[in-house]
Amino acid sequence: MKVRRCRGAGFALHWGPAFRLGVAALVQITSPAFKQNAARALADAGLQKALGKAKGAFLQRRAEAVARLPEFEALRDIGRDIKNHTLANLDAYLETYAANVERAGGTVHWCSTAEEARAAVLGICQRAGARTVTKGKSMISEEIAVNDHLEAHGITPVETDLGEYIIQLRREHPSHIIAPAFHLNREDWEADFRRMHTDLDPNRVFAERRDILTEARTKLRERFLAADVGITGANFLIAETGSSVIVTNEGNGDLTQTLPRVHIALASIEKVVPTLEDATSLLRLLARSATGQDFSVYTTFSTGARRPADLDGPEEYHVVLIDNGRSNMIGSEFQDMLRCIRCAACMNHCPVYGATGGHAYGWVYPGPMGSVLTPSLVGVDKAAHLPNASTFCGKCESVCPVKIPLPKLMRHWREREFERHLTPSAVRSNLALWAWFAKRPGMYRAATRAAVGALRLIARGRGALRSLPLAGGWTEGRDLPVPEGGTFMSRYAKQQRGR
Repeated sequence: MKVRRCRGAGFALHWGPAFRLGVAALVQITSPAFKQNAARALADAGLQKALGKAKGAFLQRRAEAVARLPEFEALRDIGRDIKNHTLANLDAYLETYAANVERAGGTVHWCSTAEEARAAVLGICQRAGARTVTKGKSMISEEIAVNDHLEAHGITPVETDLGEYIIQLRREHPSHIIAPAFHLNREDWEADFRRMHTDLDPNRVFAERRDILTEARTKLRERFLAADVGITGANFLIAETGSSVIVTNEGNGDLTQTLPRVHIALASIEKVVPTLEDATSLLRLLARSATGQDFSVYTTFSTGARRPADLDGPEEYHVVLIDNGRSNMIGSEFQDMLRCIRCAACMNHCPVYGATGGHAYGWVYPGPMGSVLTPSLVGVDKAAHLPNASTFCGKCESVCPVKIPLPKLMRHWREREFERHLTPSAVRSNLALWAWFAKRPGMYRAATRAAVGALRLIARGRGALRSLPLAGGWTEGRDLPVPEGGTFMSRYAKQQRGR
């Protein structure tokens, strides 16, 4: 088999392919400062404007798309089962996929860590003599920090997705996994295009959004033609055919992988699915959950390098398969997270993400899926705040196309956080106090009755409290409603007596 094994790779656990456990986080992680990040986000008027305008459109379009497909709930069960079956047999499907890539003239690079993946990409680019690389949107490329690595070695990466292009100009990271510039307003785009495209008429007018798109297309067209290597992600890898699948709405992915001499597909190991039919079933879920489309405008299947009779396509086709901590999740209580198909429905419906945006989460993956995946990949010690950044309203689980139990997984991380004494001491003390009362029902009921009476006394007839000792974290940002009536237990007992 024509497989390149990255430096340091070996066999691990039940894996047939070359993997070893471990994860190296290369992107700066600010997740420990989530509270400070969130406070800044809430005070950012521009961000709040962008979040308010963009979020509702995602929710409405998804709801309309789901309503048009009567079998959507049954399809969710199918998607869940496909992913569960694949994860249960992941080593076999990865080996089958690699064999079929090789059969089609491609090369698979097995990489255990981000460092190995970056080295693999750089080696391919250097052997091709690349000076310019075009890129399609890829969150795994953000995870392994491939752009910075290429730039450090004299190779210029150019993001070709419109949202990725603007945030590259701004030297920012994506704030959303399918809409990278979710945090920006139209005036931000116009200002940055004027600042960076200094060769164009400074007095040009952006009469409508299409003018922004036209200018970006003009700038990128020459980059597409000049690129020596094209890098894309992969929404799915099909074991049956050795194909990689990408979905876009702009067509930039097709230009990225067909015009350059070399195409590199970056993908994490859980992206593999058994068959073409399985991939199409998941594609029916993906666009509806993400953007409210029946299908994305472009759904592109790539299988190997260009054959002698082909009219276009790359001379070389490489797949860089990345573990970077995912094999640690197999067989654990967090395995369900590997079902994720990166639709972003969970973050689109999350009240916390809707208030703070994605950058507050401090790493590559924001929202509920990031609150589970980030601790899995970089360690709960670096991301302990994220599983707590949830109201536990359950909306994320209810809209997930593959039924990932996100609240349950966040609770598992909270348990790990507590076990490792990462929880603040005040929180631990208060929980211990609550547990002491909870084990003594009589005292618990007496204490809750006393608390209800005390809150009413402090409120002095007002319906809510705007400040309360020991509850400043709550009342600083919202009012605390005063309890009405008796406690739950007293009201329940009264109801039972009335039967």
